[in-house]
Amino acid sequence: MSEAAQTLAPDSIDAPASEFPIPAGVFAEKVVSVQHYTDRLFRFRITRPQSFRFRSGEFVMIGLPNAAKPVYRAYSVASPSWDEELEFYSIKVQDGPLTQHLQKIKPGDTVLMRPKPTGTLVHDALTPGKRVWMIATGTGIAPFASLIRDPETYEKFDEIVLTNTCRDVAELAYGNELVAALRDDPLIGELVETRLKYVAATTRETSPLMGRITTRIEDGSLFAGLGVEPFNPDVDRVMICGSMDMLRDVKALVEKAGLVEGSVSNPGQFVVERAFVG
Repeated sequence: MSEAAQTLAPDSIDAPASEFPIPAGVFAEKVVSVQHYTDRLFRFRITRPQSFRFRSGEFVMIGLPNAAKPVYRAYSVASPSWDEELEFYSIKVQDGPLTQHLQKIKPGDTVLMRPKPTGTLVHDALTPGKRVWMIATGTGIAPFASLIRDPETYEKFDEIVLTNTCRDVAELAYGNELVAALRDDPLIGELVETRLKYVAATTRETSPLMGRITTRIEDGSLFAGLGVEPFNPDVDRVMICGSMDMLRDVKALVEKAGLVEGSVSNPGQFVVERAFVG
């Protein structure tokens, strides 16, 4: 996830991290690798605390040790629950309280992480179904990067459809690389090849598939392109993560199709991650 959730007033945020102690009750982890995709998007991996447990699709609060009261933002863990490292996928907001600094991290730097994961984009929040749709825009693909790498997803659903809609072609690179690598994965590669369908589209720059996800749902082209029927409560389950406008509009469309929203405490036919903005 990206600039989201709470806003905490930074305190001397540009001062060197060494001037500030690590806050109590948080993990202080080392950056393992950083990859920049565009001037707006980057991926980073950090060490994983031995005691940290989470469910694929959940998010955590991330910060930097550069203030007496660090700024934290909600970030989906993009790596699956079994991974020995933790991966995150982020936007770069030049004046963002956190990401203006986070985008400059390098291997060896320290990242703060609060210990409690949470979120609605988990298997337990959905009732059983045949097909699960993971509808993402921008960095909203992060929780789905975790879920499509988790064998449990393929145990629970016969078909997985990941839609990745971005403004420009370069912004699709993270999702494209992810799916390509999965096809060669020794653990789930065979399942991915036969059961994962990946739909990448742009809204601004010309590409083989264009149009907003809401438009493609409404005009039926999303379903026609995959050779499947429109959303059906008896068959389909839907997970949604992206900008607030997209969340609102896709939620309305799946509700119109008869699907009922769920949560971890009350599973349903679709779920929305509201902690995400960006």
